[in-house]
Amino acid sequence: QVQLVESGGGSVQAGGSLRLACTSSRSFFLIGDMGWYRQAPGKQRELVVVITSSGSATYADSVKDRFTISRDNAKNTVYLRMNSLKPEDTAVYLCNAWADGRLSWGQGTQVTVSS
Repeated sequence: QVQLVESGGGSVQAGGSLRLACTSSRSFFLIGDMGWYRQAPGKQRELVVVITSSGSATYADSVKDRFTISRDNAKNTVYLRMNSLKPEDTAVYLCNAWADGRLSWGQGTQVTVSS
């Protein structure tokens, strides 16, 4: 199973930026699609963005044009750059990855945006 560790969360004011990182215990050359999801208190987990092994990304409408995902294969890390943050972006952000037919999740990192 792939071990995933997220980092980079924190507290910012509305309009601010953060960059999240998700580092894999396994080489990215052995991993397929990866994604960032988020879960706010009392709400269902929702997709933020998915990136394929070839680098094609699909974003949720709510974050399109504000968030950018990228993969650094040399560091086995996927990044999520979040700009123009809004209070409604407040959530625990989790990354996942497909490998060997199994989906693995990280523990998540908290993002809090104040108005």
